[in-house]
Amino acid sequence: MKNHRLKVMAMSAVLSTGFMAGTALAQQVDTVLQEGAEKVANQKASQQRVDKIADEAYDLLQEYKTVNKQIEGLRVYNAQLDRQIANQNQTIADLQESIENATLMERQIMPLTVRMLDGLEEFVKLDLPFKREERLQAIQDVRENLDSSRFSAAEKFRQVLELYDIESEYSRTVDQFEGTAEIDGQERQVNFLRVGRIALLYQTPNQDITGVWDDEANAWQQANEFRSAVSKGIRIAKKQAAIDILTLPIPAPEAAQ
Repeated sequence: MKNHRLKVMAMSAVLSTGFMAGTALAQQVDTVLQEGAEKVANQKASQQRVDKIADEAYDLLQEYKTVNKQIEGLRVYNAQLDRQIANQNQTIADLQESIENATLMERQIMPLTVRMLDGLEEFVKLDLPFKREERLQAIQDVRENLDSSRFSAAEKFRQVLELYDIESEYSRTVDQFEGTAEIDGQERQVNFLRVGRIALLYQTPNQDITGVWDDEANAWQQANEFRSAVSKGIRIAKKQAAIDILTLPIPAPEAAQ
């Protein structure tokens, strides 16, 4: 009995010792597992921070690329603006030069315009005496415009050129018109025939008197022998007859001096 109790006590002691050892091991395992869980949690948190930083870095990289593209676009745009500004500056310089030249030309064009008008007036006075008063009045009207501030220098010059065009047209046309001529000391109604600037003739309505302007004598001369030709010429000018060859008293051209 005594030995049996000793065995039981010894077994109890062993079991107690084993239990205590198992409890300590369990505690160690729990500690290791807890530490492992904490490490995993820390690693997970670290990985999340790394992922966040990586995402932020990626976003920053994309933003950097976008900003670089914008900067490159701005450089191209600025270069284009620089070219436009340079072109505009050149245009301004050209316009300034044109304004200066225009001012110089305006100062020169008015004396030229006056000389041209004076020359044209002198020419009309020396020309065949057809519509002389009308032509001189047109010159006088333009001369009055030269003193007016309502017209620019260019417009005044244009008006003088227009008179030159009208006078030039007289050299290429055949015309007839009614008027009066002094015949035997009396003013009589006549029909005039102008052939360019080479002949000026008249004929009374009853065709009994025909005359021609003589530049050398500066007077009208009788030319009744050309009565038929002048009458036909007047009808041609009125478009009442077909164009035909006419025999008229035309002075021979003088040799150039």
